[in-house]
Amino acid sequence: MRMFKLVCIGVCALLISGVASAQYLQTTTRFSSQPAQGADSLVVLVPAGVSVQLSDWSQVTTDQVARAISAAEFTGETGQQMLLLAPAGLSVDRLILLGLGEPAELPRHRAETIGASLSVMINDTHAATVAISTGLIADADQAARIAAEVAHGVDLRNYRFDRYKSEPDPRPAQSFYWQVAAESAALESYALLSALAEGVFTARELTNLPGGDGFPAAFAEYARQQLAPLGVEVTILTPEQVLEQGMGSLYGVSQGSQHKAHLLVAHWKGSDDQAIALVGKGNTFDTGGYNLKTDSASILQMQTDKAGGAAVVGAIKALAGQRVAVNVVGVVPLSQNAISGEAILPGDVLTAADGTTIEVASTDAEGRLILADGIWYARHHYNPRAIADIATLTGAKTTALGTAYSAIFTNQPEIRDSLSLAGEITQELVWPLPLDNYSGIINSRIADIRNSGTPGAQAGAIFLQHFAGDTPWVHIDMAGEALADSASGISAAGATGHGVRLLAEWVKLFSDQ
Repeated sequence: MRMFKLVCIGVCALLISGVASAQYLQTTTRFSSQPAQGADSLVVLVPAGVSVQLSDWSQVTTDQVARAISAAEFTGETGQQMLLLAPAGLSVDRLILLGLGEPAELPRHRAETIGASLSVMINDTHAATVAISTGLIADADQAARIAAEVAHGVDLRNYRFDRYKSEPDPRPAQSFYWQVAAESAALESYALLSALAEGVFTARELTNLPGGDGFPAAFAEYARQQLAPLGVEVTILTPEQVLEQGMGSLYGVSQGSQHKAHLLVAHWKGSDDQAIALVGKGNTFDTGGYNLKTDSASILQMQTDKAGGAAVVGAIKALAGQRVAVNVVGVVPLSQNAISGEAILPGDVLTAADGTTIEVASTDAEGRLILADGIWYARHHYNPRAIADIATLTGAKTTALGTAYSAIFTNQPEIRDSLSLAGEITQELVWPLPLDNYSGIINSRIADIRNSGTPGAQAGAIFLQHFAGDTPWVHIDMAGEALADSASGISAAGATGHGVRLLAEWVKLFSDQ
């Protein structure tokens, strides 16, 4: 019997600033061209219109499965499921059929959601060892691709954030054995998707961390320990260095907190091409400052205001883990927007690193203040080919688009189109909103510009566009997409890791143009 090759996702526990790095999954995934032995569950991936019969099944098994399929009206349509307990002639306790539709037409995101649904079904049982057969898929390469993508979906759904529970619920801990004819192809595809999953999990972990533990220095150190072992060059600017660089807009947001501003820079130089820059909002907790958030439900979720920065860290981790031949730099300005006698006041004026003076019309519009200096840093130090910033920036975006789409703002058709395609591939969808014909909405009476205006989403975007200058740029407003109240699709409850898959895919697409 050939040994199954094993790929496990997870990192060793390391203590950083009082917060231990998480081991993300307890499941294991193996691929082999040989059938698994001793499984308690058998899953069969079923293309539409294909007769469900494996080569080692007896006629008794085949007949019972055929009757069950007829009774359940199972056709192999994409996403269909059928469970048969104690199937005759088989040693397994349960037989699960998963419909694929036409395999050649099954997109990655649908295969992932099929995997997520499988994880839910399996986790509702006492299954420990799950064998998955791809034998009904005629094309071996398609079978390998689909197996890897479905397995990836299982992983994404099985993430748990339970570090603060004294007695956490048991995590999913099954062993999954995938039988595929093209074993090497499946293993290679899954390894790439595993690196992507690691990026998503890191972003979820960073976003989930409460404000008291995920403060700027802790966020930066967590990111460093995740990225440096992969060959990413990590630089962390201290509050003193932030001031030395002249980044008064970034520093000002945190000056009322005991946790002063930091700047995280993560550079994956996988090629000698001109860099692509990703800039993510890392406001580790947002009280709103003196424009205090007064809604208790809203302020309770403000640890997620660092989700844009977490997405940038996760995307860099994914690209480095996949060893992608791109030159990409992630810049995450980090702050904690708190209130004290030293905090900025409404009406104060800050000076950004490029010399722009900013009237703080609202202390609760702090994200654009820290991103301004983050964008400047990327331009000044890396001369990037393009800049994409990402942030949970405005409630106005949620009002306009809800949570089904992120809003994007750019005057660059190549960036818009490639980002839209990345959104379609990953199902982290984006929708362009206009930038033009909003002249004067951030004009200030006392400074060069002010940090608020109407309409709100456009005001934030136009503010950030000022600091991008003549560098091709896009702003991604992912407000409302950082957190899920309950598990759904590939996301567990809590932080979604939204933006990691979108950014990683976009960097690949845009770098090829």
